[in-house]
Amino acid sequence: MSLEAFLHNLHFDIEKASPPDWEVDWDDAPLTYKIYRDLPVFPLSLEVPLTLEVGNGPSKLDLEGIGHFLWYAYGLTQVSQVPRSSESEDLMQSFRRFPASGGALYPSELYVYLKMEEVPAGVYHYDAAHHRLVLLREGDFDSYVTKALGETFDMSSCFGTVFVSTMFWKNFYKYNNFSYRLQGLDAGVLIGQLLEVAKRFGIESGVCFQFLDRAINHLLGLSEEEESTYAVIPLSAEPAFWCTDESYSDGLFTSTELCRELTGIQPEHYVRSKRIREFPMLTKMNEASMIESTQSFRPIAPKNGVECEGHVVTLPIVKRLSHDLAAVCRKRFSPEMDFALGKVSQLQLAALLQEATASFSYRNDLDGTNENNEHRVSLYVCLYNVEDIQDGAYHYDSTTHSLRQIQSGDHRLRLQYGMSLDIMNFQEVPICIHVVGDQDHSKKQLGYRGYRVQQMEAGMLVQKLLIAASALGMNGHPLLGFDVNMCDELYKIGGGPQGKTSLIQVPIGHYRNRPWLKGSLHC
Repeated sequence: MSLEAFLHNLHFDIEKASPPDWEVDWDDAPLTYKIYRDLPVFPLSLEVPLTLEVGNGPSKLDLEGIGHFLWYAYGLTQVSQVPRSSESEDLMQSFRRFPASGGALYPSELYVYLKMEEVPAGVYHYDAAHHRLVLLREGDFDSYVTKALGETFDMSSCFGTVFVSTMFWKNFYKYNNFSYRLQGLDAGVLIGQLLEVAKRFGIESGVCFQFLDRAINHLLGLSEEEESTYAVIPLSAEPAFWCTDESYSDGLFTSTELCRELTGIQPEHYVRSKRIREFPMLTKMNEASMIESTQSFRPIAPKNGVECEGHVVTLPIVKRLSHDLAAVCRKRFSPEMDFALGKVSQLQLAALLQEATASFSYRNDLDGTNENNEHRVSLYVCLYNVEDIQDGAYHYDSTTHSLRQIQSGDHRLRLQYGMSLDIMNFQEVPICIHVVGDQDHSKKQLGYRGYRVQQMEAGMLVQKLLIAASALGMNGHPLLGFDVNMCDELYKIGGGPQGKTSLIQVPIGHYRNRPWLKGSLHC
């Protein structure tokens, strides 16, 4: 299968992306977290704060603060047990984290390069299972990381750098090739959570989507047949650490040259699966997405939006939400048959859409001088039973804080028929949001890496939606098992001058408490 056909099937024809006879070996499932063996470890404080209010300006964290930051970003927060199926009496136990994840499989891993007094300077893995840091490589790697990122920021002013990776097998064992789409979204949801938690700790941050993959993987000791880095996030106490010049460094660096600077490492780790099957399409896509030279780094020029016709609903002016992120994260879960239809006010809808898009703005290495005024992903929404707003399908314009009607009417039944699995009742859902992006996923500028970046940005926006919904007393459930063509037709975006498509679907609304056995791991 060609890469083009693979990506097309992943999005528009899911059944063709994976073999029809795929069977999940539940008994040989991998762990949802990576465990290294026989390496120096540094325990992190278990006395995590119970609240996370808005930060009081930039701060350089100590080891205790880094531990709190990592725990709220990706630590194990809850254990739950649910029946494996409606016919089975067996219980399936899972460890949950605050960011949403497809099937609660958490294919991403976190690594950090730290420079602080309490631990040796070097590269660490965040061991979520034991809430500790595992030292992979000791040393000062400022120059190495700076070169690998094309000198887009001043590494000397950063006290840490986070690397978000994907372990392919962690959800391939269940979803087969469809996991490639999930992995980008999962990484994006995690990045969205990382950035939100960073704000609460007063940390300045940004996201690098363009870097020398093999050089970074070499630094972390990752085998690219098993795991690869998806994003790099520098952390600083100084707001001006990010280079604002649109042009990239005149210096030309390649992965081959950088890898020669460091001796390779192959630290041993435990997966649990006794039989790991091959995933050639994932490794093929990963290799095709890699950047070998900083000469390939470039910003993405924003596209001019196409003006849509239709009635405009100006939403009420609302203040940004002020909430305790810790409490909001504890309340967040993904309802299924738990949705309960209730009235949604215009103020609630306005706050949900405004907060999600406003909090989504972030520093990155793709915008250039655009400063993210025009996002590469946007929100479309189907509404039912929202106060003083006609039922229908709308496009949300974040620049004017308004809705433009595309099609009137109650579309809940249409959305229900578009589901591949009947895991929820859309008759109980007042708000169904679709994150939309360009069909070409910036392939002209970024090649096949553009698809991965688009999925990550969609995941980031989804996490912002989920946090905002929880803060408003509602919850949302991200879904990929929906008819993309039907939704594109509903919003009149498929083909034509807009060239956009629905990336992920998020029903949002009020909910009943779920009958499940769960326990908090919060100290």
